[in-house]
Amino acid sequence: MSIAIAEHIKGIPRSGIRDFFEIVQSMNDVISLGIGEPDFATPWHIREAAIYALERGRTGYTSNLGLPRLRRSISDYIQKHFGIRYEPLSEILVSVGVSEAIDLALRALLNQGDEVIYHEPCYVSYAPSIVMAGGVPRAVTTRADEGFILHAADLEKSITPRTRVLMLNFPTNPTGAAMDPDELEKIAAVCVKHNLVVLTDEIYSELTYEGRPHHSIATIPGMRERTVLLHGLSKAFAMTGWRIGFACAPAELIEAMMKIHQYSILCAPIMGQDAAIEALDRGEQSVNGMRREYEMRRNFIVSSLRDMGLECPSPRGAFYVFPKITSTGLSSRDFSLRLLHEKKVAVVPGPAFGSGGEGHVRCSFATALDQIKIAMVRMAEFCRELKA
Repeated sequence: MSIAIAEHIKGIPRSGIRDFFEIVQSMNDVISLGIGEPDFATPWHIREAAIYALERGRTGYTSNLGLPRLRRSISDYIQKHFGIRYEPLSEILVSVGVSEAIDLALRALLNQGDEVIYHEPCYVSYAPSIVMAGGVPRAVTTRADEGFILHAADLEKSITPRTRVLMLNFPTNPTGAAMDPDELEKIAAVCVKHNLVVLTDEIYSELTYEGRPHHSIATIPGMRERTVLLHGLSKAFAMTGWRIGFACAPAELIEAMMKIHQYSILCAPIMGQDAAIEALDRGEQSVNGMRREYEMRRNFIVSSLRDMGLECPSPRGAFYVFPKITSTGLSSRDFSLRLLHEKKVAVVPGPAFGSGGEGHVRCSFATALDQIKIAMVRMAEFCRELKA
């Protein structure tokens, strides 16, 4: 029997990150700077909350929207850290990670052929998620010499009569870029002018450095009613495997997202939701400690890469650096493959995050500092040998 695969799925490429790491997994003794996952275990008091939930037999379904107690914690947390309030019972939905929340929002908003603008380099799932929701992805390339920020002027040039949604991710994976409030206000004005809905993925919002505050477009006057604020516990709280994300948006949109969620997923796991309550209510000290460690690693890896002769902007947030490797004379993929095979250090080729990533590689500093130090020694040797 010949099985016909849907055309829009056949055209979606496999993740450039996962393809590369299938090669990595076939090798021994590789130091990986590739995966964007904290090397910290989830803080003990959060794990203990889940253990206690299991001991009490909390193993059933929850409301499709998520535990009311968790939604109240989310509302309080967002008000404290973002300065904006969402109604817990009608404006918040708990999802299986932020990835599901992105999918729900796109599917709830897009009609077939609607266009979604996003900035590249970006997280690998954005364009495929748009396609799977029936939309048309439109990338705006950001530039290294401008800090990989999105400019309102570039956004406006990309808008067509079919444009429906703008997707933002600041701090950004893979570049660590962050937006200043003045440029965000200009972007907000463009969105109001063209009646765009904004999906803002703020999963790295707690991880900003040098004391810089995080700014969300949702807080700008006129934007709350047209913004879906997407967040979760994976990165800042070291809870990737718990798969707890959430969306905050106007009630009408949350209701539409819930309809899709209830028929496809039903609800996020209750043990993870109980752990998330503990994280949001009492996890700030743990987050602060991990952020300080990330900042120390960031400073070391940026200094090391620059000492090798590689251009490397210092990321303002997240836990990635995106050095420029064109001075080596190699493409991003050739650089990454040779570094892997010759020095057993894994980094991700920049084009995995869009065509604008060519000439760069992504290195994650969500890896123990002792491993980063060894990786930098090996990488420096590699760069010296290329010049010899």
